[in-house]
Parts: sequence; C-alpha cells; structure tokens
Amino acid sequence: MSLKDHMRALETAEQFSEAKEQDGISVFVFSANWCPDCRFIEPFMPRLIEKYSDYNFYYVDRDQWISLAQEQMVMGIPSFIGVGQGKELGRFVSKLRKSEAEIDAFFASLNNN
Repeated sequence: MSLKDHMRALETAEQFSEAKEQDGISVFVFSANWCPDCRFIEPFMPRLIEKYSDYNFYYVDRDQWISLAQEQMVMGIPSFIGVGQGKELGRFVSKLRKSEAEIDAFFASLNNN
C-alpha cells in the first residue's frame, strides 16, 4: 500500500484552502511515487496516522501539485506541513530521510501550538 491509501488525496486547490481553515489539525504530506525516501516511510506511516487519528491527513502529490509545493516552499520530499484554523503550526521540510521517531515528534509538537 502506498502513502495515499492511508489519507485523503488532495484533488483541488479549493480543498487545500478549505482544509487549512477547518477545525482541528490538518497535516499535508508532500510526496511522490518515485521518491525513495517517501517509500521508506510507508511501512510506519499507517501507525502514526492511527496514533494521531484526530488529525486530518492529506496526501499531496508533489508532481501533480508542483506549483503548490513551490508556493509552500517545499523543495524536498517527503515533507509535512501542519495547519490549524488557518494558521501554520509547524513544518518538517528537509531533503533528509525522516525516521518514525522524528515524524512522531513533529506530529506531537503540532498539538502544543
């Protein structure tokens, strides 16, 4: 199973805007099918999505949404942006491979904002 099988796939720009404004925490996961580091996180992401089941997770295909990725300053993938009620709560954006513990810590930090 791929990452996008475990979260909502971003389909429209309006969906991105609406998800940013909704109640609760939304996490946008920028990824791509060809990305080896994105494949690396696939085995443990379902556990994290379940652990943070009160969050809304959105899969953003970086190739399909290249202009949105650029607008959000996402150059490396996988990358994560957490948003709550229209305000960015945090981002985990880098070109480095990300571990389960690092992603877990990032998700936990979103609840402290």
